[in-house]
Amino acid sequence: MMLRYFLALSVAIGTLGFANAAAPDCSRPYTLALHDHGLLYSADTDTGIDKDVAVELIRRSGCKVTVSLMPRARIWQLIESGALDFSLSGITDAERDKYAAFAWYFSDKYYLLVRKDTAVRHLADFERNEKFRLGVIRGFRYSETANHLVDKLQEANRVSKAGGLDPLYQTLMLNLIQGMIIEPFDYPTLEEKRIREATVIIEFADPPVPHGLIMSKKALAQAEQEKWRSLVDGMRADGSMRRIFEKYFKPELAATMVDF
Repeated sequence: MMLRYFLALSVAIGTLGFANAAAPDCSRPYTLALHDHGLLYSADTDTGIDKDVAVELIRRSGCKVTVSLMPRARIWQLIESGALDFSLSGITDAERDKYAAFAWYFSDKYYLLVRKDTAVRHLADFERNEKFRLGVIRGFRYSETANHLVDKLQEANRVSKAGGLDPLYQTLMLNLIQGMIIEPFDYPTLEEKRIREATVIIEFADPPVPHGLIMSKKALAQAEQEKWRSLVDGMRADGSMRRIFEKYFKPELAATMVDF
């Protein structure tokens, strides 16, 4: 069944072997939102890393969790207000730290994908040329250098925003934007011959950025946040997280992403 609106998942923990004292409080149902983003989650196929993580996390918690699909910008709004309990693959910054807590489960790097016909070979080349526009996903933040580029070009009105990856690739191929920021999750799209032949990748000189389970501080008390964080840590410790990532990446790349 395609996850276009919501999917309610619940499971008993009796056979899981977790101590009741450490288990999350399941006295109320929870909400978790996925966002459509490459290998993290595809609404077309109802598959992805974040869906697999959600299913396993829900199984281990024993709680009833309603899973929905939302744009990333909307997810952050609801996390801040407390109307949404969880999301996945989130990164933090000073503003988000005020209203969200995190349980890290992978780390990766960001890259600038640019059209070959721009002749851009360095980030500074893209930044200097006032004709070049950058495409980003609405509600996304990236690594330090990438964020600096986005913010500077935003001030110059050189940023175009979209709700997801597909519209950005389309505008890139139409030359309405000349660059966009990508992650390893976006590589399958790059296998499309016309995109691969028309673009080059430039690496941001930043360390990998931790991504994790997003928890609303308004919706979950700190003690409950710790219980959910322990479940995520357990998935990393027992190899479950790596096995999920190995479904989508070569083992050596999966290892670098989850072992940090």
